[in-house]
Amino acid sequence: MKCPYCGCKETKVTDSRESNEEPVTRRRRECPKCKKRFTTYERLETSNVIVVKKDGRREQFDREKLRRGLLRACEKRPISSDKIDSVISDMESDITSSGKTEVASRLLGEKVMSALKKLDKVAYIRFASVYREFTDLETFQEELKTLLKKQRGKR
Repeated sequence: MKCPYCGCKETKVTDSRESNEEPVTRRRRECPKCKKRFTTYERLETSNVIVVKKDGRREQFDREKLRRGLLRACEKRPISSDKIDSVISDMESDITSSGKTEVASRLLGEKVMSALKKLDKVAYIRFASVYREFTDLETFQEELKTLLKKQRGKR
């Protein structure tokens, strides 16, 4: 691992911890040259999974693209980045454990909406409005009505 401060190519791992919630290994490292410490996170690479888009195009699964979409939906909402990372990790685990090399973008979108619906209703509506391509206020209102009916039913 290359030191982010001085660029030295040799660093020493001083501590390693497995995460209980995510398939991630946290490593504390120290550079022998500049003596600065930094943290790295090691996770299983899912780049061999292909996402099949609505129009039939295929592209590699991109964790950061998914994260950007979630961050946009959760902007100015009381949702920690740990929660967002947890949603992404759960999705990655589902994809990896399925053993499939291709996954439909529709399936990913539905999983994100399901997770957001539990996490934050406003973030859910934001994401759904883009994902489901709401074209007018009526469509938006229908989704809100459905959400409100379900919420009232829980009381």
